Amino acid sequence: MTTVTITRHDNGNSGEYHAHVEDSSHIGRLTWVLRDGARVAEHTLVPDAIGGRGVAGELVKAIVADARDHGFTIVPACSYVAHKFDVNPDWSDLRA
Repeated sequence: MTTVTITRHDNGNSGEYHAHVEDSSHIGRLTWVLRDGARVAEHTLVPDAIGGRGVAGELVKAIVADARDHGFTIVPACSYVAHKFDVNPDWSDLRA
């Protein structure tokens, strides 16, 4: 199993989650912007070199965990994030 480490990069009204995969310099990203008190998950980007390893899913899990821990909601503007919300009904309370 591939080890994926997530780091958070907050720039005030926007930010990114970065996925670092062991033995690779490629980075997966989930970008967000703040709008009306919610984090709008805009894009999930995973380079082909690290695709197929669950990287995008780990990025979404990270923003969901932060939403639970820090009390914010998420607007799943990215189609991948929206799909993950659709297949995880236990996240519905976090959907803005």
